[in-house]
Amino acid sequence: MLASTSRLSARTARKHLFATSTRQYASSSTVEHSDVVIVGGGPAGLALAGALNSSKLVRDNMRVTLIEAGDLSKTKAWQMSPDAYSNRVSSITNASRDFLSNIGAWSHVDETRTGSVEEMQVWDGVSDARITFSAADMTVGGQSIGELSRLTENLNLQRALLRQLESSSSFELVDKVKVESITTDNREGGAWPVLHLSDGRAIRARLLVGADGFNSPVRSYAGIESYGWAYDTHGVVATLQHAPRSTYGPRNTIAYQRFLPTGPIAFLPLSETASTMVWSTRPHLASALKAVDPSVLVNMVNAAFRLPEVSMRYLHDRLLEAHSAGSPLTSDQLQEELSFREMSHSISPYSPLSSLSTQNSEGIPLEGAESFPPLVKAIQPGTVASFPLRFSHADSYIGEGRGARTVLLGDAAHTTHPLAGQGLNLGLADAEALAQCIETSLSRGGDIGSYTSLLPYARARYFENHKMLSAVDKLHKLYSTTAEPVVWARSVGLEVLNELDTIKTALMVSAGSQRLGGNPGAVGLGFAAQGMEGLARSFSNVKIAGDIISGMVQAGLQQVLRK
Repeated sequence: MLASTSRLSARTARKHLFATSTRQYASSSTVEHSDVVIVGGGPAGLALAGALNSSKLVRDNMRVTLIEAGDLSKTKAWQMSPDAYSNRVSSITNASRDFLSNIGAWSHVDETRTGSVEEMQVWDGVSDARITFSAADMTVGGQSIGELSRLTENLNLQRALLRQLESSSSFELVDKVKVESITTDNREGGAWPVLHLSDGRAIRARLLVGADGFNSPVRSYAGIESYGWAYDTHGVVATLQHAPRSTYGPRNTIAYQRFLPTGPIAFLPLSETASTMVWSTRPHLASALKAVDPSVLVNMVNAAFRLPEVSMRYLHDRLLEAHSAGSPLTSDQLQEELSFREMSHSISPYSPLSSLSTQNSEGIPLEGAESFPPLVKAIQPGTVASFPLRFSHADSYIGEGRGARTVLLGDAAHTTHPLAGQGLNLGLADAEALAQCIETSLSRGGDIGSYTSLLPYARARYFENHKMLSAVDKLHKLYSTTAEPVVWARSVGLEVLNELDTIKTALMVSAGSQRLGGNPGAVGLGFAAQGMEGLARSFSNVKIAGDIISGMVQAGLQQVLRK
């Protein structure tokens, strides 16, 4: 059921709470004024503050306030041992890193705690059809893009943004304080939001920015509806420990993702001996995976990247049966099952497909070993967690009427499935575009909170975000089925795409591996167009075959993609 209908009564109540017009606050001498008030101290909110702070024009002429309920002093002082990692990790695209570098934040990131992704291998868990994206094979303007993205802990990025902001005299950070209500001051011929904080302060904003997450009080105040749905999927995360890659094999710079019918599992490199996992699966399976002994989870992760789908389905059933009976599957029981399953599939103990292999990492790697992640040896204690996944997109990014002078970015505006690693990057692109919009309005003497001044931001970001959200949603649904015609069609499509370097480059450019032009999040439409022309020429000789098979797969595809 759409979120806009399922939460109607709750939304109405919150809107009444936040949108009540109260002149007495605005007329009080205790009300403070700030040109831009950002609610939310996550990466997107901090990035916007950092981008505004990097502009001399903004620093000299505006006051910016960021309000966060949590204790950001802990984030600023965050430290972990070099061999331990937080389980909240994001992929930072090259376009996002360029933005962070331009505002002076990336220099504060501890790069020893980041992992380079130079190659991505993605494959179908049912058919094993595979596509590989390699930075070495992709050039833009005759130059290699170097790496596809860089992985970093969210806390590493937030700490860097806080350090970039600490010397600013025009920026105020208000943390450990909640927004208790938002009212409207109708002086000066327009609706000005006034935030009433838990420490007793009241701040009147020329522009109120909602970077306050999916359940956004700012969005509720603005009266902006949001549509979407919850996936029947939870994301399980953990920090994985493994042996280093063989001296004679590739470094740990390859990201792996296998699409199982229950959801994709991703292995993302952080260092030579540590990687992070994001396993999207059914809620009951997520609960069972979190409840088992870490040694069992280790074997399940290794099997999820290697074992045929029919056997993974059987292991899921065994795991759930034991979990429901109150006696979780033991490591010995699982290893016995794995040994039998691998034997039944004729998987040799010396094959890279074996989850039980004892291959020495210092020797010559097994043939085909680079097609799978290194075998996990342990789970970093305290890092296993899960969270629900959902799709949502606000109807608008700009408030109007009594909700005027408000704007949304990041998770307050949109949320997406993590399978493409784009959630944080979309929020950073929002921050970049909004900062540019505010600076442009200020340079022209405009009112930064007016609808007219904010419209370029919405035009720059809404459609770009919608395209990415829709593509990820359709991809999730496409790979959630085991219907043979659909599996066949998606497998053929993936294998054909794997041979078309131009389109693969366009896809990676679209995902932020390279910035084109000056627009945040710009898509490589020229590359895509060239690639589509090549694809059309390649298919021209098989049009008759395409006409024959299209009827067979069309119904199945439409049924899946319209769910």
